[in-house]
Amino acid sequence: MNAGMSSGGPRMHFTASARPDARQALDRMVRRYGQTPLDSADCVVSLGGDGWMLETLRARFEDKLPVYGMHRGTVGFLMNDFAEDDLPERIDNAVRAVIYPLEMRAETLEGDGPLVHQAINEVSLLRQTSQTAKLRILVDGRERLAELAADGVLVATPAGSTAYNLSAHGPILPIGANLLALTPISPFRPRRWRGALLRHDAKVVIEVIEPERRKVAASADTLEVRDITKVSIREDRSKPLTMLFDEGHALDERILREQFSL
Repeated sequence: MNAGMSSGGPRMHFTASARPDARQALDRMVRRYGQTPLDSADCVVSLGGDGWMLETLRARFEDKLPVYGMHRGTVGFLMNDFAEDDLPERIDNAVRAVIYPLEMRAETLEGDGPLVHQAINEVSLLRQTSQTAKLRILVDGRERLAELAADGVLVATPAGSTAYNLSAHGPILPIGANLLALTPISPFRPRRWRGALLRHDAKVVIEVIEPERRKVAASADTLEVRDITKVSIREDRSKPLTMLFDEGHALDERILREQFSL
């Protein structure tokens, strides 16, 4: 029995995305296991894909409940396989993965800010127009790149390293690596720069060069701020999140397998 779970089996609160498969699964699971109110639950069971898992995790910043995901969506990297049987036992025997979000503090041309959002996967900066973005990158107060001309750049957590970061040819990070990935998106100059691995406690500041002409948007996962002038990014250890995985399918094992996939 995992610490924090009730002795009579975990009290589960189910949530589902809007996809028909997820809504049908929600109805079946609630009929079979009941629906515990959030304020009395031991865990949250998220039915959907990775996008819904991120939304479910984002809602856990306050109550800190662990989340057990089951795949009823399109992409299911963060999810367990769906099965109706033996769910309490699966949750009791699940492996815990504790992850930490990034805090994004964005300033805009209108003088708003800093606008603060949390990202579980990554903070990304992308050009808003046909003009190439030009960005200055500082790490822990020291300029590391005077000018990056690119479609954008991102900072990814280990949990998010297999998402947008991997598509941008960034490195896959094991969960326990205590690292962040700083990865350019379609770099033009310096063309050969492929990014950097940073300590998990590094503070990254990205300034937009010519922000009126070369407009850039910043996103914390799916939360977007447009017309930015500067973004500060750091890991936020005050907001730990817990994911539950079936034995043999834990997140660190999935990340390791991903590195050997063709």
